[in-house]
Amino acid sequence: MPAVRNVLVVGGGAAGTAAAILLAEGGVSVDLADLKPDVSALGSGITLQGNALRVLREIGVWERVAAEGYAFDTLGLRAPDPAGTLIAELTDIRTGGPDLPATLGMYRPTLARILLDRAAEAGAKVRFGTRPAALEQDGDAVVVTFADGSTGRYDLVIGADGIRSWTRGAIGIDLEPQPVGMGIWRTFTRRPESVTRTDLFYGGPAHIAGYCPAGPDTIYAYLVEDVQDRSGLTSEQALATMRELAGAYHGPWDEIRESLTGAAPVNYTAFESHVLDGPWHRGRVVLIGDAAHSCPPTLAQGAAQALEDASVLAELLLRDSAVTDSLWSEFTARRLDRARTVVEASLQLTRWLLARERGDVPGLMARIAHLVAEPA
Repeated sequence: MPAVRNVLVVGGGAAGTAAAILLAEGGVSVDLADLKPDVSALGSGITLQGNALRVLREIGVWERVAAEGYAFDTLGLRAPDPAGTLIAELTDIRTGGPDLPATLGMYRPTLARILLDRAAEAGAKVRFGTRPAALEQDGDAVVVTFADGSTGRYDLVIGADGIRSWTRGAIGIDLEPQPVGMGIWRTFTRRPESVTRTDLFYGGPAHIAGYCPAGPDTIYAYLVEDVQDRSGLTSEQALATMRELAGAYHGPWDEIRESLTGAAPVNYTAFESHVLDGPWHRGRVVLIGDAAHSCPPTLAQGAAQALEDASVLAELLLRDSAVTDSLWSEFTARRLDRARTVVEASLQLTRWLLARERGDVPGLMARIAHLVAEPA
């Protein structure tokens, strides 16, 4: 018998939906609440490393994800010169195992829809446009009052509500993500035929100019710069600013830049980071995903670490017959150091870039790849 009978998951992102799927499949009654009115997600594309794909296979969505996304096994490094010269082609480690690709890119809202559809299929009750307004713990349960006035009593509440987690504050954790000093322009547009993997350009006016195929005909492209206040730009000005910054990069970027017209959505986000040091739970409320840790996307491990959190937590809750100190100790032991190592490595890469320092980027990437290749 599982350690819990009914669970509230707060947040319908990757961590929350994965936890909901696994627990519902294991016989637990699951409510999933998300403040958004629907499954649409801010952003353009997402890069999923092999260890993320391993969890997506575990929760039964790998075939759907593979059909919608674009898989590849190499990484290109290019120069910011007039030809976009290819400097190196690196074979990525298949961190999800030999039968899964090293990397897959896809449209972020499509992944959100696949995960939420799977959660509903597994039996989770999904509620959009609502969130908890209050939590009260009484020993073996959490009484939740929702913003619409309804209430529920749960054996466990899982806070998977992102980097600005309401749940984190509600359980008395005073921790806010800190700025890293970089911002990223992102867009989603037509894929040039020559783009069959991620290529990264280091140097030039941007710290990183990169792209990732996200489907048979689409691409996710991005430019990382010193963070600036871009909030006052109109959509037309944002598009023009990204096109101007992209003008320093060539090779496939020439075709990508030409596709950046009014139909291409552009957004800008400042990098932030945090790690909750110590246990991620308080009584019968536990944090996972970006609510517990976040990192700049320099190593493309954010979604993977969130999915691993969900997988390990669900494993322990379905394996044990009660929520005990030993369960929480094992969860902390299996997740905290691993997530912190990934965050620190991501931050090390940002520090090298900000200082214009030639760090051992391939070595750092390989070290993290070998770490996450071992199941969490």
